[in-house]
Amino acid sequence: MPSFDLTDYAARIESDLRSNILAFWIRHVVDHERGTFFGALTNELTVDCNAERGALLTCRILWTFSAAYHRYGDSDYRAMADRAYADLLTNFADGDCGGFYWSIAADGRVLRDRKQVYGQAFAIYALAEYYRSTGEPAALHTAIAVFRLLEKYARDSNYGGYLEAFSRSWQPIADMRLSDVDLNEPKSQNTHLHVMEAYTNLLRVWPDASLRRAQTRLLETMLDRIVNPETCHLGLFFAHDWSLRSDKISYGHDIEAAWLFTEAAEVLGNSSLTARIHPLAVRIADVTLAEGVDADGGIYNEGGPRGLTDTNKEWWPQAEAVVGFLNAYALSHDERHLQAALRCWDFIDQRLIDKQRGEWLRGVTRDGKVLADQLKVSFWKCPYHNGRTGLEAPARLRALARR
Repeated sequence: MPSFDLTDYAARIESDLRSNILAFWIRHVVDHERGTFFGALTNELTVDCNAERGALLTCRILWTFSAAYHRYGDSDYRAMADRAYADLLTNFADGDCGGFYWSIAADGRVLRDRKQVYGQAFAIYALAEYYRSTGEPAALHTAIAVFRLLEKYARDSNYGGYLEAFSRSWQPIADMRLSDVDLNEPKSQNTHLHVMEAYTNLLRVWPDASLRRAQTRLLETMLDRIVNPETCHLGLFFAHDWSLRSDKISYGHDIEAAWLFTEAAEVLGNSSLTARIHPLAVRIADVTLAEGVDADGGIYNEGGPRGLTDTNKEWWPQAEAVVGFLNAYALSHDERHLQAALRCWDFIDQRLIDKQRGEWLRGVTRDGKVLADQLKVSFWKCPYHNGRTGLEAPARLRALARR
């Protein structure tokens, strides 16, 4: 692949980030009347002013615009990051029990005061990025406080890893599900993946010994308990003792984990874990390419032992696949990984980017039909996955072009 092709892809992806994704969220998602953000927006840009708002969406907006401000220094990005930071601390922070509520009503009333560990992880991730971008010391102090809460209440000292959810006061609860489609099991790959991601980002700005120990322990647990060494798939749900509770395969999570593992080990600076993870990241990419990629370059949602179980192609697995395959190519020099990344971007460009109204669609079916019942902005549909690809992929492509 000639270097000018790589720089052309980098320019196209960066243009989508700045002219499409970030511009869309600034233009359409800010609730100027309340000083916050809208919780739901259809593909036709119809706003639901009364939608439930999750801390998760605010955290993801906070991370995205903090990272964009860190990269570009644009004052509009700083203003969005400041708004998200104020929203998170004013409307979601639990001043009595610590951490952040899961959701609130549009008018600010707390709806779900549970402490979902997944949500706390994204708060750490976003607050660390905001501190990294702005130098605001209170953001770092809050991120550290949430880290200590997770280590105190959520870490399983018997079997390792982290439990899924707690009551407002950090007591055990019966229903620990992250969402209605998840199993009610005490441990999940998804939560562990994003705790790891959060700890990676916190390490960048706070390389404390206790955090380094926690991250080392977490990475070892994920490699030993969550990754299947024979298939190179990641299990999804587990009992306390790590007994596997689901045989589903999430191709998006697999390829996302491949590059987040790489980043975590490198930021940690642990040479033995890095030596273990680099070949694993390549193998995961190989398996994803063999099993989870359609002829058009798009990534399927899910599979299982007997083949594909969900052939829809949502926005976030595509975004993560671009970075995951670029990461694998940098490690392997296998042209198949580079081609997979570029073909996936072409699929995004042709099928998911909404050239008329902006942002990306939630997803399409295997035959290319838009998932019309899905929202463009929602509790889960956010600027984090595609925004991060817009930041990561151009930098990686330009580095490859220089090489």
